[in-house]
Amino acid sequence: MKIVLMADNRKNELLVNFCIAYKTLLLKHQLISVYNTAKYLKSAVDIEVSGLSVDYSSGLEQLAARAQFNEIDCVIYLRDGRNEQQLKDAHELLNVCDYNNIPYATNLATAETLILAIDRGDFDWRLWLKEN
Repeated sequence: MKIVLMADNRKNELLVNFCIAYKTLLLKHQLISVYNTAKYLKSAVDIEVSGLSVDYSSGLEQLAARAQFNEIDCVIYLRDGRNEQQLKDAHELLNVCDYNNIPYATNLATAETLILAIDRGDFDWRLWLKEN
């Protein structure tokens, strides 16, 4: 599965800790993020993350476009609810996920639930959807 890993600035350390905790599960999948986050995760956790070579808001737009065409299967985006600009930037991506039934998590509790569900095979229907 193609999993997007992102975090607002105040949540970057939390994303690193999440990736450390679930590294063995994440390594089974293709991971995607914006360039700086991908580079940060590579150095902090030693996992391969494909980085979009664009800035933060343009990266969100590219991810929304990929989600529109079902090119991603899951989004883990740890958000800081206090930063209004970042909430606005992520709005399009999350709306497209809602429209295309792409599961996403915006906090640690749902991220953990989502990654465990992926590991159990609860979202294998996404693979079937792409094949048909």
